[in-house]
Formats: sequence, C-alpha cells, structure tokens
Amino acid sequence: MKLIFLGPPGAGKGTYSQALVEQLGIVQISTGDILRSAIKEGGALGKKAKEYMDKGMLVPDDLVINLLKDRIKHPDCGKGFILDGFPRTIPQAEALEKSGLKIDKVINFNVKDDLIVYRLSGRRVCEVCKTAWNINKGCVPIPKDPKKCDKDGSPLIQREDDKPEAIKKRLEVYREQTAPLIDFYKKRNLLADINASNDLPKIMQEIRKAIGIKSF
Repeated sequence: MKLIFLGPPGAGKGTYSQALVEQLGIVQISTGDILRSAIKEGGALGKKAKEYMDKGMLVPDDLVINLLKDRIKHPDCGKGFILDGFPRTIPQAEALEKSGLKIDKVINFNVKDDLIVYRLSGRRVCEVCKTAWNINKGCVPIPKDPKKCDKDGSPLIQREDDKPEAIKKRLEVYREQTAPLIDFYKKRNLLADINASNDLPKIMQEIRKAIGIKSF
C-alpha cells in the first residue's frame, strides 16, 4: 500500500499516519527523515544532499526522489509506506510520477481554517522531553496541568509557528504551493477526500474505506 497524505498543517496527518503504521505495519516516510538518515549513513546520495544543505540550498527534487527510491527498498517498507510532506508542489509531483514510483492512493484531509487555528494554537511542547500536548478542549492529548508536562513536570511552551498569525501564514503558503496537488491527483483518479473535522474513529473508518481495507 503506497500512499500520499495531503492536507494543511493541523489536519492531523501525523496522527492518522501513526495509526496506520501500527495497524497495517507500513512505514511513515518524511523527506526530513530521509535526508537525515542518508547524511548519517554517508553514502554518495547523502553526501550530495549534505553539500546542498551546508550551503543553505534546497536539495533538488530528483535527488530527493532518488533517496526516496533507495529508502523504500528497505525491508520495513515491504508492506507499503505513507509519504507525508512530499510532494509539496506540482513540479515535485511530476518528478515523482516520471520516476516510475507507483502510488496507490492520495488521501486529502479537508479541515476548515478556523478549526486548524483552534487546534494548532492550543498546542504546547515540553521544554525538556519535547512531547506535544494540547490545552484546547476537544484536542488530544490534553495535559493534566496546562502549564506542565505530564511526563516530567517540565514547563510547556508555545512554539512561535503555533501562534495564530503564524498559523494563518502557514495556511496561505499551503494554499498557494500544495493545494494545487489536489486537482493534479484528482485528474489521475488517485484522490480520496476525507473530512478531518470528524473524530478520530470516524476519520480512520473513512481512510480504511478509501484504501479498500474492510478491517484492521
């Protein structure tokens, strides 16, 4: 099962990915993880990627895709994978398509902007263990004390990019750069729209239906 997850920041892609990872035995793959792993391993592609990153430049799409193709050859990808955060643009999607890597389904998570702002603005991160919590009603996980981490009692902080104005800016960037991928994959009959405003069990049920799996 080769999947792409699309959706604005705060749609919950990471939560749904983790649920599928646990239930189906597939792997969640992000470009950040791929780049860090390749650089650490010190292979030829990893060294090339490091050269670009050391200069403060974006790693070219073709290099990212070659790293991705290497990554999915690993045994843990035998049952499939979820691409989270790639592709982000039409050129990246076109390059991925030309690479010959077949995608089974693209899941697009729809959420209204006001709900995204509500969700993300309530997020707090532990200063020490970096665990993420949420202090807004209806969001998870909620800490017992909105100012302290349940795990180690350390202070919880709000990241700059989780403040309302920053969230709105991130949404603008998403609409401009990534949202066009929705039509790109719809034209290829790969897209499935999911209402990510629902609760988690309902969302997982819709994902299961979209990828053609009756039960986990």
